[in-house]
Amino acid sequence: MKNPTDNPADPFKKALAEATKVLADDSELSVTYSVDPAGQTADSIRLPQVTRRMTRDEVLLARGTADAFALRHKFHDANVAARYMPQGQMARDLYEAMETARIEAVGARHMPGTAGNIDAKIANEAMRKGYDQISNASDAPLAVAAGYMIRQMATGRALPKGADNVLELWRGFIEEQCDGTLEGLGDVLADQKAFAKLARQLISDLGYGDQLGDDPDSLDDDQDDTAEDGGEEEQEPDSNGDDDESEGEEADASPEQSQDEQQDANQAQVSMDDQADQEMGEEAEMPEGEAPLDPPAPQPVSDADPDYTVYSTEFDEEIGAEDLAEPAELERLRAYLDQQLEPLKGAVSRLANKLQRRLQAQQNRSWEFDREEGILDAGRLARVVASPTTPLSFKVEKDTEFRDTVVTLLLDNSGSMRGRPISIAAICADVMARTLERCDVKVEILGFTTKAWKGGMSREKWLGDGRAAKPGRLNDLRHIIYKSADAPWRRTRPNLGLMMKEGLLKENIDGEALEWAHRRTVNRPEARKILMVISDGAPVDDSTLSVNPANYLEKHLRDVIAMVEKRKAVELVAIGIGHDVTRYYDRAVTITDVEQLAGAMTEQLASLFDSDPRKRARVLGMRKAG
Repeated sequence: MKNPTDNPADPFKKALAEATKVLADDSELSVTYSVDPAGQTADSIRLPQVTRRMTRDEVLLARGTADAFALRHKFHDANVAARYMPQGQMARDLYEAMETARIEAVGARHMPGTAGNIDAKIANEAMRKGYDQISNASDAPLAVAAGYMIRQMATGRALPKGADNVLELWRGFIEEQCDGTLEGLGDVLADQKAFAKLARQLISDLGYGDQLGDDPDSLDDDQDDTAEDGGEEEQEPDSNGDDDESEGEEADASPEQSQDEQQDANQAQVSMDDQADQEMGEEAEMPEGEAPLDPPAPQPVSDADPDYTVYSTEFDEEIGAEDLAEPAELERLRAYLDQQLEPLKGAVSRLANKLQRRLQAQQNRSWEFDREEGILDAGRLARVVASPTTPLSFKVEKDTEFRDTVVTLLLDNSGSMRGRPISIAAICADVMARTLERCDVKVEILGFTTKAWKGGMSREKWLGDGRAAKPGRLNDLRHIIYKSADAPWRRTRPNLGLMMKEGLLKENIDGEALEWAHRRTVNRPEARKILMVISDGAPVDDSTLSVNPANYLEKHLRDVIAMVEKRKAVELVAIGIGHDVTRYYDRAVTITDVEQLAGAMTEQLASLFDSDPRKRARVLGMRKAG
């Protein structure tokens, strides 16, 4: 008799796991299901969770993801991929997208049933990322379009909605640049090495040849030439007569003796290898005059404090908000956020308009007159009326002084922010992004928390390894990208609703989050970089602090702040909600009520763009508000 508590999805999940192992041709493969993003390692596959409802979309997504990972396990050689992997980021993205398309196309040839399942996965990804809403090629990722092109040409299948839009935006450019190279696609699909060479040629055709790095095949040829040259040099006779005599002695040796000596040498080598394998902790004898080679020292976890340690980074994640919830859930959470803050919208909007007016008023609105092209100068039309032979005059507006700027908002996503603080922080970040985007200032919105309370998988690993003393940070980080600097606000607006998700907000490790945000900001191409931190307390993680000094995380935060302010590559500003952050940051303001957050953010940002240094100093020197 069926137990009413049984999960009706369990039989499907079990069958899918077994089918995945068969498809991957690996009976030892581990297949699990998780609410975390799907992923794959050398011996395991993590699939998206299937709920009790078993909706059609859930089932199709799980099957498509399982097939894609199984095909990669079967048809992808990581060593070959690493050998031909380009160096530059854009070239790497193109290479990986093309390789994924190759794997799925080869799988569709051998097992046609996988093609429809993977179509469902591609459709889900395209809709989740809003590919169907893109109208300009500059907003569509070229790497994704190149992968779609390879897949369509190799399989002959139409792309799902959204994916076809991305490809059509780039199709003309790709075909124009790569027409000749693409003709050889069908001949190399089954050979990963040959396809990797073709992919590198396609990347060069698309204009990213400077990111490919050295050709691994040419390096092999150079090494072979070097070996041949060395062999020829060794065979050349030396002017020394002793060498001639030794050669004569070697020539006199019988073939049987030479063969016996070779066998003895081989046996000696085998004995040495066996001895090396059997040594457990014993030091190998080294020739006189040579010191044993020590393993290279591990790279420090933190640039700010080399003594700051982390027990394991294996379980940390940097993840986009859209990957932590389905699009429908993000829309629902965003609607809930808007509903919660309806009474505050008027005040926040007024402050946003005030910020925009202040920024626009500081623009350099001088004009260059008497130009041959530009905007018609209406002030000089009187001259044309008085003298019709006078040519028309045009004017050109100069650029603003602060356009080449990026602002990063780093939001504390700890459990103490739950409720009204996180709601107001989310809506303020949203409004600031929209306002600054109008003024041509790029904005990135980041959040930080942990994946578990009181330690996650890192702590479990530490417990299993014997509880080493002073292990360092003992929790799994979760760094969230709500909006990247290059993403338009309209496409990322629902992401901020994720902060309303129950169970997201946990503990806060501020030092590593600040270092992560600083590293992302420094790598931006803009000339001016601003980083604003919004937090309501000192860094706290019970698992870490229970086995390390009480000030372990706070000291690291201070060290990171000192490093950021010393390097001066980024202008650092902080706002504390009910918590005095002025003891950490030089430029900081503490507010006693979360309702003051919008005003504090507005004043801080406006002051940074103020052209009057005395006004900037007056506002930035403010230590408390309210």
